[in-house]
Amino acid sequence: MKKFIATLKNIWSIEELRSKILFTLLLIFIYRVGTHIVLPGIDPTRLQQLGASASGGILGLIDTFAGGAFSQASIFALGIMPYISASIFMQLMTVLVPQFQKMQKEGESGRKKINQWTRYLTVGVTLVQASAYVAYLRQITSQSQAIIPGYADYFWLSTVIVLTAGTLFVMWLGEKITDKGLGNGTSLIIMVGILARLPQSFLQEFTNKSVRTGQILIFIIELAILFAIIMGCIMLVQGTRKIPVNYAKQIVGNRQFGGARQFLPIKVNSAGVMPIIFAQAVLFLPTLFNFTGTATGQGIASVFTDHSNVWYMVIYAVVVIGFTFLYTALIFNPKQIADNLKQNNGFIPGVKPGQPTADYIGQVMDRITLPGALLLALVGILPGIAQRLGVTHGFSTFFGGTSLLIMVGVILDTLQQIETQLLMRQYDGLMKSGRIQGRQTVTQASY
Repeated sequence: MKKFIATLKNIWSIEELRSKILFTLLLIFIYRVGTHIVLPGIDPTRLQQLGASASGGILGLIDTFAGGAFSQASIFALGIMPYISASIFMQLMTVLVPQFQKMQKEGESGRKKINQWTRYLTVGVTLVQASAYVAYLRQITSQSQAIIPGYADYFWLSTVIVLTAGTLFVMWLGEKITDKGLGNGTSLIIMVGILARLPQSFLQEFTNKSVRTGQILIFIIELAILFAIIMGCIMLVQGTRKIPVNYAKQIVGNRQFGGARQFLPIKVNSAGVMPIIFAQAVLFLPTLFNFTGTATGQGIASVFTDHSNVWYMVIYAVVVIGFTFLYTALIFNPKQIADNLKQNNGFIPGVKPGQPTADYIGQVMDRITLPGALLLALVGILPGIAQRLGVTHGFSTFFGGTSLLIMVGVILDTLQQIETQLLMRQYDGLMKSGRIQGRQTVTQASY
């Protein structure tokens, strides 16, 4: 405990680190205030009585990322989701389109061009999603008249403008946190939105268990299992397979360069949280059968809206595994890694440079991707398993899935940056043994 207090004092004594923390907290506070400001033309009292919620599929994912602002009809209802969608699209373009690959290799200037295209695309995506959100609000508020009648004629135009401005403002907050604050701004905003639901979900689960005799012990067991799952997710996020790499010695004048032995870290879960997001998006499509009006269509939709359904979990796990292999193949290029090693006089012991090196790295990647995909699929279906075992829906979402993986990854990244600041000034790190390894130490797909 004394060492922990001493570490906090060291963190606070570093002026640069202190200013970054305070700046980050200020912008996060502004974001959280905005999530409680209701859109113009909406009666918040009637909306609250309606109990509008989005608990499944893409709508549930948006509401999770927006910290509940989606279901509250807030000015930040779409949150950072349009920017994430645009970023994912541009990331895929840098892999599939040669022009974008060339732009990415231009260095800082290329990165600025890609960021600018991402912002333009964010505006377009937001306009489409805002129009769809207006239709969604009109559908759920048609009977309760939560939309003020005198404002109905202007509701579509004002809501699209406000939601677009709100998303761009949240995107700006994320960029400012990244530039002048602590950690990745976009990731922190998502994590704060997820954590905002934790106290209410925790209290709901505790209340649900406390009213029954002997259920408090079960609640304590649930917390212990949750802690173990978090530890397992940390291992999944940080797990790497290190391939030894040697660099040939070079003598220039009287000095010797190279000759060092290093490692090429290959992540067990290179795809990150992307397969889970893609799987949720794909499995949302069958729910559209609900609008067919047929008994068969409604039966199909009921399976894919119930995350605790056995068939849903089986299909979901298979889709996650498939997307893990697909996304890993898109973002991981063994040929490029082999060429970079060859250009820098590096080689893997016992493997010839060039194509044999690329084949070897590809084989290693294929071997570790399978257990990584299986573990990722297990993490994805853990909320459904927890719900089947009696955990409330809100609290079960923290037992796995997108929420837990994002929280673990973002917290590790933020702690790594704090530890780097401490070690730069010759303070002790946050851990006695070893250093905290976040996702920034190796290639990682952004979300």
